[in-house]
Amino acid sequence: MIEKSMSVDRMEHVISVFGSFDENLRIIESELEVRVTDRDSELKISGEPEQVMYAERAIEGLLQLAAKGESIDSQSVRYIIKMVLDGNADRISELARDVICVTAKGKPIKAKTLGQKKYVEAIGKNTITIGVGPAGTGKTYLAVAAAVSAFREKQVNRIVLTRPAVEAGEKLGFLPGDLQNKVDPYLRPLYDALFDMLGSETYNKYLERGNIEVAPLAYMRGRTLDDSFIILDEAQNTSREQMKMFLTRLGFGSKAVITGDLTQIDLPRDKVSGLKEAVRLLKDINDIAICTLTGEDVVRHRLVQKIIEAYEKDKAPKNEIPAKYRRVKK
Repeated sequence: MIEKSMSVDRMEHVISVFGSFDENLRIIESELEVRVTDRDSELKISGEPEQVMYAERAIEGLLQLAAKGESIDSQSVRYIIKMVLDGNADRISELARDVICVTAKGKPIKAKTLGQKKYVEAIGKNTITIGVGPAGTGKTYLAVAAAVSAFREKQVNRIVLTRPAVEAGEKLGFLPGDLQNKVDPYLRPLYDALFDMLGSETYNKYLERGNIEVAPLAYMRGRTLDDSFIILDEAQNTSREQMKMFLTRLGFGSKAVITGDLTQIDLPRDKVSGLKEAVRLLKDINDIAICTLTGEDVVRHRLVQKIIEAYEKDKAPKNEIPAKYRRVKK
């Protein structure tokens, strides 16, 4: 056991890092098996030498972010601890992020992980960006934020959001109402993101003017979309033909973002995912970026990350009967 002292310039940054009722401090102590105390503008870290070194690096990184005005929550604390343990402590400063856009309630939207940062940068630099990754990595939300930002800055005249109307492993039957009522359940995640960014009143105003369009993928056929920011969500459920059709809708002055999760394909087994094909065919084309997000980029409840890791470790189907136990019909 050793004890190491850290001098602190501004105690308000320490308060920000430690969190309300020291909840962030408890995470550091629990995850790294150390004890941290505050004494006269100094932090004392006690524990095993290696763990103390990790804790010191993590706290230094968190203080650095706090000094740059970044808000520190339990999720960011766990992510920075993971970075330190992986030997990426020197990259913590990269997490001081630019605001992508501000929501209707005044909340700044930023990339929260290095993977998300790379994804947002790719959207800004490329005409077409394909974001592939598990649930909760912010693929759709960040794409919508980038679209709203481009629209507010008059880089585009219209936002077009689309996704294939494929049911997630269930047959829902015929839905009541008119066409809009029938497609709304499939497009709800896109509505939610737009409502968050713009507010319902502004959203409805732009929808009536035609500046925002939310429609099933089938409605894209035969169109050319100029001066538009187009987002194709749940692209893993497109067929090869649908993906080709979507990609060829791109007009002058437009930008497209395609998002999907290759572990959640709801197509029939005999159909190849258009997203999988697009990643394979387009990876070497200039001005098309392919970004892969991982479980480390999950920004939902921390259990989501653990669930994804569990499924990653167990990719082989377990419900299949081993060949030696199968009954052969004579």
